[in-house]
Amino acid sequence: MFLPIESRPTSTQGWLAAATSVEANGGEAHNVVIDIDDPLAETDTDANIIRAVDAFLLGHHRNSLSGVANTIFPKSIYDRHGPDEFYDVYREKVLPRTKQITRDWGRYFERLTTWKKVEGTNVKIINPLDDLVQFMKKQIASDRTYRNTYEMTVYDPTRDAGKVSNRQCLSFLSFKLTHDNQLLLTVMYRNHAYIARGLGNFIGLGRLMAFVAEQTGANLSSLTCISTHAEIDHGKNTRNGVVEGWTRAEANALLEHCRHLNNSAQAT
Repeated sequence: MFLPIESRPTSTQGWLAAATSVEANGGEAHNVVIDIDDPLAETDTDANIIRAVDAFLLGHHRNSLSGVANTIFPKSIYDRHGPDEFYDVYREKVLPRTKQITRDWGRYFERLTTWKKVEGTNVKIINPLDDLVQFMKKQIASDRTYRNTYEMTVYDPTRDAGKVSNRQCLSFLSFKLTHDNQLLLTVMYRNHAYIARGLGNFIGLGRLMAFVAEQTGANLSSLTCISTHAEIDHGKNTRNGVVEGWTRAEANALLEHCRHLNNSAQAT
């Protein structure tokens, strides 16, 4: 059982196509596969859709698209501090604040950059993302390049096994290099909430790919996402007297509005 989506040129177009297919499937689907040709590209129509989704999320007291994207790759920190200080600033200044605000949500980048490696009786902290970048960079510069050895896991059985809620949704990332050093990324989601997270996830993954390409000398290519379970998420709750979330009808209305923005642009 799977739901293949025809390739789309941008992250926004990919998100809208996938969300539309899941909505048409009754609001839930398994093994949704979408390929995005250029995850960094953004047309004027995409920008209008992004603004609409962002306004919807903020208007319903949920995290913005940039907030979701930053869980995967905190671009503003990288832009401000550059590659030399990037990891240290995140680990020493940003992460402690994030831990105070949330539990495990919003800390994908921590899992990508901080992992415990057991060596005998010692536990060593490693940075899987930096290790991947450095290895790929050396491979691209060498005469013989290994092209299928760049993977990172987000699922951690010591944190996640047996938990019913507050688990990671992004589980696995597999980078590939083609023979002309095009960088591909395939990701797997355990669960994908397309309204609250989907578009922000694609934006963040595109930024992560751009970082890896820039640091290694590879050329950015396509992003493929496999959502083993996807849903047009909905539901409301009250926190500190503030109503958060949306109804199913409101979620469907957002998608209809985004399709209208897209179709109007194509008609002109």
